[in-house]
Amino acid sequence: MIWSIKGKTILAATHNQGKLEEISALLAPLNVTIVSAKELNLPEPDETGNTFVANARLKAHAAAKASGLPSLSDDSGIEIDALDGAPGVYTADWAETPSGRNFEIAMTKAHYLLEEKNTPFPRTGRFCCTLVLAWPNGKDFVFEGHMNGEIVWPMRGDQGHGYDPIFQPVGYELTFSEMDRWEKNKISHRAKAFEKFFEHFAK
Repeated sequence: MIWSIKGKTILAATHNQGKLEEISALLAPLNVTIVSAKELNLPEPDETGNTFVANARLKAHAAAKASGLPSLSDDSGIEIDALDGAPGVYTADWAETPSGRNFEIAMTKAHYLLEEKNTPFPRTGRFCCTLVLAWPNGKDFVFEGHMNGEIVWPMRGDQGHGYDPIFQPVGYELTFSEMDRWEKNKISHRAKAFEKFFEHFAK
């Protein structure tokens, strides 16, 4: 069977408007129509996996089953080498507070943990992204991308989101948060995962 998505309607399994805009822009060359889980009022499943792949699969298959559409999800986060890969799949959990997510708290936690360990410089890590495109019949495809870099302090920039203000990618003097959003999207972990996605589906 040929698994083609050209000209199809794809469900983006996200309630995040910024992520939806990124996905829509990245998929534009494939002439697909994008709808979001939020537009269809689909619930967000609990992310109970202990890997990025597991969580991305969980979200994609739940959306595909609920909508009857091919569904694309991603799970992403930051891994800090000196913290044994933490926060990893718990990247967003570190930002949870009773009043919502606060990534300044999460970044400060990362910094203090590195300080407690007297971690030498450069303090290396990477952003990771796993894409899963799932069909309603249970078939899926997995694509992974990584961007290596350095964990810096203090926080720098106001253009990004999440941990972007403390992440300086290899080969650049700016943090992700100091970069123009669309310039960052050309080199990011998500962009690298989508490169593999295109290699597969743009045939």
